[in-house]
Amino acid sequence: MKANPIKHLLEYYVRFHKEAETQPELDDEARAWFKKLEDGDAEATKLWQWFRGESLKEFKRIYDVLGVDFDSFNGEAFMNDKMDPVIQELEDKHLLHESQGAEIVDLSKYDMNPALIRKSDGATLYMTRDLAAAIYRHNQYDFAQSLYVVGMEQKEHFEQLKAVLLEMGYDWANDIHHIPFGLITANGKKLSTRKGNVILLDKVLQEAVDLAQDQIAAKHPDLKHADAVAKAVGVGAVVFHDLKSERKDSFDFNLEEVVRFEGETGPYVQYTNARAHSILRKTDVQPDAHVQLTDDHAWPVLKQLAAFPDIVLRAANEYEPSVIAKYALRLAKSFNQYYAHTKVLVDDDELAGRLALVQSVTVVLSAALGLLGVQAPAAM
Repeated sequence: MKANPIKHLLEYYVRFHKEAETQPELDDEARAWFKKLEDGDAEATKLWQWFRGESLKEFKRIYDVLGVDFDSFNGEAFMNDKMDPVIQELEDKHLLHESQGAEIVDLSKYDMNPALIRKSDGATLYMTRDLAAAIYRHNQYDFAQSLYVVGMEQKEHFEQLKAVLLEMGYDWANDIHHIPFGLITANGKKLSTRKGNVILLDKVLQEAVDLAQDQIAAKHPDLKHADAVAKAVGVGAVVFHDLKSERKDSFDFNLEEVVRFEGETGPYVQYTNARAHSILRKTDVQPDAHVQLTDDHAWPVLKQLAAFPDIVLRAANEYEPSVIAKYALRLAKSFNQYYAHTKVLVDDDELAGRLALVQSVTVVLSAALGLLGVQAPAAM
């Protein structure tokens, strides 16, 4: 167990839910242990602390690969001592009502089902903890917006959360937004941790890096720092593939399609950026954006470059990273078409202007990829 804790914890999780299908009393036992944990039982707390610690080690290791960092790892348990004041506030504001032994907030005025705050055995629920978390985060961070990036199936939960907060008199609840996303399937089947039908991200990332290494070795066998580039390309390919689809769309995951250097992929954008960098390395002439270009093939690229600020603003307003991913693909395609028709390094009066265009493409493609959390190697 201690040698490979995450693997075994997943196995136990799957096994528990399978056995609970024929032994429903296991669910009652699980709820009893959860109540013990909330009540501060020593054994339950010790087990939970170990589970959490081992899980965070694995999460952090994978987040390091993705280049993701967090300012806070405070989870549900952090809210344990913050729920009673919320429940008391609900009572003081006459919002808490009894229903079949449980305590609820009536949301009929919002045309919603009641929000369950505390079960008949006194145990709290996601709603209780999310209320405490929302109030804590507002007090702690005074946020402009609070975004919950959670699957679409939780839509009703977050509508209820906002409604309860509004009933409590917190107008800032309107600054809370649920950012739903679609399902990722594998071979047409829905992923399910409970049923053991999962694709482990760690394995996916490593396979993506291996595929990138194979392609780099075939295309550019003498590339310096090939391992680092392969990691940037492989990991970036997975991230880009996830973000290029519209957020609410579902898609079927196919790793070999993800890491292709051609087509609408992250490596295609990265390779285009690297190609532009290679042009700049071949000359000592300094780019000059003041040189006027007369080549008609430059115009589509220039229009794409000019659109970038509006693209970023639109992506932010719509909470839609695919807007940036699709833009990066369009810019890469426009530049490749330009490069196919125009000899950039011809020594004439417009050379410095063409180099300025190429340099601008590297700056904007790198920025677009960076906003998506994807690295932009200067050579591939």
